[in-house]
Amino acid sequence: MKKVLVPLAPGFEEIESITVVDILRRSGARVSMAGTVEGPIEGSRGIRVLPDETLNDINTAEYDLVVLPGGQPGTDNLNKDPRISSILIQMMDSGKLIGAICAAPIILEKNELLNNRKRTSHPSVKEGLTGGLYLEERVVADGNIITSRAPGTAMEFALKLVEILFGKERVETVNKGVLARF
Repeated sequence: MKKVLVPLAPGFEEIESITVVDILRRSGARVSMAGTVEGPIEGSRGIRVLPDETLNDINTAEYDLVVLPGGQPGTDNLNKDPRISSILIQMMDSGKLIGAICAAPIILEKNELLNNRKRTSHPSVKEGLTGGLYLEERVVADGNIITSRAPGTAMEFALKLVEILFGKERVETVNKGVLARF
């Protein structure tokens, strides 16, 4: 079974987080939402979510994919948490998958994980992503790094993650229930 980690910090983007968790769980992945703090965490639009566990409880080696949601101040809160940097570096060193949507690719940039990689992001953080490999595409996959643009691309992003983890047939199976366009 594929295991996915979705870290949640106060101010996370609800659509990006919940869409990814929902679609990955529908695909058969075991998804854990891990909070940066104990208890319910409030998203950028005031929706409260109770994570499955905290970041202190996770063992990075168990996960096949980590997905960073965007949102503000959620992205800033993830970016300043040293546990996120540690998780990302461990995942990269192990050749595992890393996803980031909206403003969250900035966190990958800070940790030097986008070197020589195609990427995308929300237009508001584009200037913070150095290098000439920025693409104005809705979802960009380059090796083990997958990035996407905003809440409006969350479903496409989630289905791309399913395709990478399980293959196109699983995407088709999941989409029979959700009827997404992608």
